[in-house]
Amino acid sequence: MEHVNPPDKMTDKPRIMILGVGAFAHSMMAILRENGAEVSCYLTRDYGHYGPSSTGKTWLYSNEPSPVPLIEEFRPHCIIPMSLDWHTEPWGSALLATDVPILCPSGEALQIEGQRQFAEQLCRRYEIPFPASFTVSNRLEALELMKKEPRPYVLKNPFCSPHSPIHTIVCESPEETLGWLERIDYAEGVFLQEYLGVIEAGHFVFVSNGEITSLVTNQEYKRAFTGNMGPVAGAPLGGIAEQDTTDRYGLAKALIHPLLPWFKQTNFHGPLQVTAIQKNGQWHVIEYNTRLGVTTGAIILRMLENPVEALLDVANDRPLQLRWNEQRRYGVTLTLAGHGYPYVIPTTPRLPITQIAPNTCDLWWNEVEQCEHQLQTAHHKLPMMGHRIAECNAYSNDLTHAIQLAYQDIKKIHCLGSYYRLDIGKTLWPPGTGYE
Repeated sequence: MEHVNPPDKMTDKPRIMILGVGAFAHSMMAILRENGAEVSCYLTRDYGHYGPSSTGKTWLYSNEPSPVPLIEEFRPHCIIPMSLDWHTEPWGSALLATDVPILCPSGEALQIEGQRQFAEQLCRRYEIPFPASFTVSNRLEALELMKKEPRPYVLKNPFCSPHSPIHTIVCESPEETLGWLERIDYAEGVFLQEYLGVIEAGHFVFVSNGEITSLVTNQEYKRAFTGNMGPVAGAPLGGIAEQDTTDRYGLAKALIHPLLPWFKQTNFHGPLQVTAIQKNGQWHVIEYNTRLGVTTGAIILRMLENPVEALLDVANDRPLQLRWNEQRRYGVTLTLAGHGYPYVIPTTPRLPITQIAPNTCDLWWNEVEQCEHQLQTAHHKLPMMGHRIAECNAYSNDLTHAIQLAYQDIKKIHCLGSYYRLDIGKTLWPPGTGYE
């Protein structure tokens, strides 16, 4: 394919293609369109089509087996993938060959997220604190490890993917670890990472033109229910993000900046998030992510006055000139979870969704469908993990006010059996983190 030239800032409307579904695609498309871009979406899964389809041009993967021919039609100036699985798709190499900038690293640079052991070894090489970690192939190896290294572990799949046979299981004692080791799927092995506690934070940066630019520090409410109870869900049930261009909590300085030589060596450019646990006053890497977050990405774009320009510059590895909205220093996201979430259930019914009053904050739709002029939860024929109905995002220059706005808005949506966490801003930041 002929190379797509960058848009002329004076005459050419930027065109951006999303690879994804649900609230991630809906929010990206809507925010970028509001800021002057022409948007489209290649729908990569069987659900979560309503939001993206209501916002711009979409194509479904089952009708279009590859997005590459669509690039000829839409001629995007940038592609934003939701999942890192794009590089393992049959069309992944052809997508790279189009030379359209992708807001995600490729090759070795992508392994910092895709392969847990690679990230661990990278941290060891650059003397970045990382929990004691081990990779085993089967249950017998795992049990033998527990005899030698009897600790509480967080259990993860060695390869990061939405289709992984193991999703994160946090064990807080050796006994809990042993219980789960008897039940997990060892198809791809298991990555055991020492459990270090609950003082957790994340930090987002852009890496572009050989420089690291801090964006926000965030906290995610990963367990399903109020009080930090229930299982760790596939995506957070809520979160807070704070503009943090000076890295006030030291996460980027300790855990990202030491990697700058590796970034240059691998031509890494794109977004990067580090998630970390603080123990004995020191931050330790838990994992890195190489894409805009499913929940925090939309908040970052809303905080920027020039999100389209910023993403195009990062995707093209250019110097950055970010402009921030000082009235949106804080962003809060709340998930409205539906029937069964986050447990695997045999079937999911269609349930009506009612908006009791107009929403004043951002509302991004997930697994919903329009049926005879009525918005309903999506029906799934196969067993799956319940529903995520919508994400409600609010912003303010005051954290308490942003939290209030989010709760006021999410109460305007009703669906039988739905719920949301009631403790955003009340837990997960114990004294000593600098955020209380």
